[in-house]
Amino acid sequence: MSSFLYFALPALGGYALTSLYLLKNPHVLHKRKRTAFYCAHISHRGGSGERIENTMEAFTNAVQQGTCMLEMDCHLTKDGHVVVSHDENLERQTGRDVTISSLNLEDLPLYKEKLEVTFYAGRYSSGMDRKISLLEDVFRKFPEVPVSVEIKENNLELIEKVSALVRRYNREGITVWASVQSSILKECRRINSSMPYSFSMARGVLLLLLFYTGLLPFVPLGESLLQFYLPQVINRRYIPTERFLQNNLVIILLQKIAMRKSLFKHLAARGIQVHLFVCNEDEDIKAALELGATGVMTDYPSLLTSYFCRNRRQD
Repeated sequence: MSSFLYFALPALGGYALTSLYLLKNPHVLHKRKRTAFYCAHISHRGGSGERIENTMEAFTNAVQQGTCMLEMDCHLTKDGHVVVSHDENLERQTGRDVTISSLNLEDLPLYKEKLEVTFYAGRYSSGMDRKISLLEDVFRKFPEVPVSVEIKENNLELIEKVSALVRRYNREGITVWASVQSSILKECRRINSSMPYSFSMARGVLLLLLFYTGLLPFVPLGESLLQFYLPQVINRRYIPTERFLQNNLVIILLQKIAMRKSLFKHLAARGIQVHLFVCNEDEDIKAALELGATGVMTDYPSLLTSYFCRNRRQD
């Protein structure tokens, strides 16, 4: 046993020191990723706190307020149109218990006149525009604005049509594949491998395992973005539907385990952007930036712009 420790301990110490050095100096093993965009100011659902979420009015307001990325989710109508909507079932957004996939584009209901902001319980948004948007209209109106498109269902037709729109509007460098599910992201990348993509939930867990075992500096990463909750907003401004996230002990553990400044600095040094969401107050924006986030996602684009201006942050 003593002879084993004699060799094992120095080897383990050498591994730990090498891993730590490479964590701080990732350029030794990895070429820095070069994406066509770098975004510090991201508008969640187009800035759903200031205008009704995912409407063209919301996207327009966000861009006018200085956002440099629009985040959205897409679904497919019965007649094959790609529309921007967080939910497939429209009851929360419109008051009608119908699904997007069961309706033709012309039959989609209007959004409610006032809609609660998901990540700011008790706050509501309103606007003149209550129409569900077409993804094509977003691409046409904002040809140079990066967009993160989350695909929530493994629908091959939807993925192919999103990819076709991205190609038609020459946006492959500035449109991001996003999904919680690895299987969906795998399909997205199979259909269009030219688009950058974000971490899935499973890949995010693997990322943390690699970080804590010291293996991360040695492992190549294909993703260009990490988009993750800022845990401190959960159960304070955002009340999740998932029961396990309603437990404050779980949130404290999530904060301790996932919010590692050294991890975020390592990813940033490798050219992988870190976006923390959804930050709707100054204290949350500040916390995200202090943790090493390269970008902040918000429902209130004017608030984030004001914060950056007051703190002289350059996007």
